[in-house]
Amino acid sequence: MTNDLWGILQNNPDLKEGLDEDTLAVATSGGNSTKRMSIRGGNFHKVINGREVSTIEDNHVEVVIVKMAHNASRTFYEGEYEEGKPVSPTCWATDSKTPDEEVPTPQAKNCNVCEFSVRGSGAGGMGAACKLSWRIAIVLLDDIAGDVMQMVLPATSTFGKEDTGKWPFRPYIQMLANNSVSASNVVTKMQFASDFSIPKLYFSPTAAVESKDVEVVKEQGKSSDAEEAIKMNVYQGNVKKSPFDKPKPIVDENDINTLMDKWGIKTEGD
Repeated sequence: MTNDLWGILQNNPDLKEGLDEDTLAVATSGGNSTKRMSIRGGNFHKVINGREVSTIEDNHVEVVIVKMAHNASRTFYEGEYEEGKPVSPTCWATDSKTPDEEVPTPQAKNCNVCEFSVRGSGAGGMGAACKLSWRIAIVLLDDIAGDVMQMVLPATSTFGKEDTGKWPFRPYIQMLANNSVSASNVVTKMQFASDFSIPKLYFSPTAAVESKDVEVVKEQGKSSDAEEAIKMNVYQGNVKKSPFDKPKPIVDENDINTLMDKWGIKTEGD
């Protein structure tokens, strides 16, 4: 059946590849929605399925970090970024060391010898063209049992030195570890640096997680939302594919056939 569908679509080259909002919503209903906290423009924005639903006006917010990726990742985009236009990265590395197998055009065998990972290779000679980032899963202190949100921390918020009792992310976690404290056991204050031209976060501990919330935090860290939040999911909408490649179905073909049998729908040849 899938082969027949693909053949039908090939008969009209004017059809654009991709899913409209309704098809995607129905096909994936019952699954996890994408929830994240953005720091665009120096504010905290709660975004669900690509739509901003609320903004925290303060320059800080208190959260509990329920799960973290174990390493930074890398992403390289060729050309200039256009706001609001999703573009596939040219190269990426989940472990920040070696391009992923799915990368169509790896820029180097290893990231540490890649010309785009060198400081000064970025636009205007600033930073590296290939960007480092770190993914974490958080819950808001005032809604610990609520939404688990992804944060993708840029290198400026991830690496650096302590500044009077507040740290970039990795040094903050190292400080906690040196004191035998797990990140999920403390309330963390995230605040914007006041002396930086682009959004940069500092992290600091403000309190211990209350006893009544300890188990809730543990369960949040085990949730599918938390697992998904720390994964590197790369948009590949504009990656050039062979016309003979067939798309991987979002819904399993066996599930579709089962539903058709249940509804009494017959296909050609039955």
